[in-house]
Amino acid sequence: MAGYSYHRPRKSITLTVLLGALLIYSILPLTWMLFSVTKTQPELLSSFGLWFSGDFAFFDNVRDVLTHDDGVFLKWFANTLVYVVVGAGGATVLATAAGYGLAKYRFRGRNAVFAVILGAIAVPGTALAVPTFLLFSQWGLTNTMWAVILPSLVSPFGLYLMWVFSAEAVPTEILEAARVDGSGEWRTFFTISLRLLAPGIVTVALFAIVATWNNYFLPLIMLNDPDLYPLVLGLYQWLADASGIGAQPVFNLVITGSFLTIVPIVVVFLVLQRYWQSGLNAGSVKA
Repeated sequence: MAGYSYHRPRKSITLTVLLGALLIYSILPLTWMLFSVTKTQPELLSSFGLWFSGDFAFFDNVRDVLTHDDGVFLKWFANTLVYVVVGAGGATVLATAAGYGLAKYRFRGRNAVFAVILGAIAVPGTALAVPTFLLFSQWGLTNTMWAVILPSLVSPFGLYLMWVFSAEAVPTEILEAARVDGSGEWRTFFTISLRLLAPGIVTVALFAIVATWNNYFLPLIMLNDPDLYPLVLGLYQWLADASGIGAQPVFNLVITGSFLTIVPIVVVFLVLQRYWQSGLNAGSVKA
């Protein structure tokens, strides 16, 4: 086009170096893990961490992880699935229903609810762990699965995210047209709104799944029965048992177990990536 000149954006050497350093910082531990899961216990302690050494022991390590302590790793994995399905799934359902209701209905005290939600987001979960423990101990729920599941059902950030998403993704005109046609509120929600909210629901579910899967501090103070541990806490117990005086080191099993623990989360991210991105971008562009 005549009179038009294209200027390439200038490159910032400082920003490039900074991003490169952050990339290395993020990838280096994962790279070390990928090499470490292929080593035996002696090779793990005596070889260079960022390359292979000795026999390829990955499959042997996986077998030992699944059979160590009478296969308790599989029990921890099943416990984690229960916590994720019930806790994260329930948090997603509650956040979707509450966020949609707050976005599309007007009622007295709505602004106060909004202020409470923002305040709850600002409070870190660790600050509520001890009060939650004292409350659950009075109810007799400590050292039970409910001690982990019930707090996981409350997701202020997920509720806020669904509130904002519902306000943009579900046009009020569509709801009014459905009401004029005689559709009830529940029918409208399940047949119309739920489809429009799908990207946001997947985004909230992804955040809830990751938070519940990696939850460490809450199970640490709530549970003392190893049969109820999630994966994160169970692997920490293996690490602590292997570090004591006279203990048998099983660091290769801890590392391999950590690798097996992150694989499901990576798979979930890859499967739900397109829904996650569309959910985060919703509302950024208006017609």
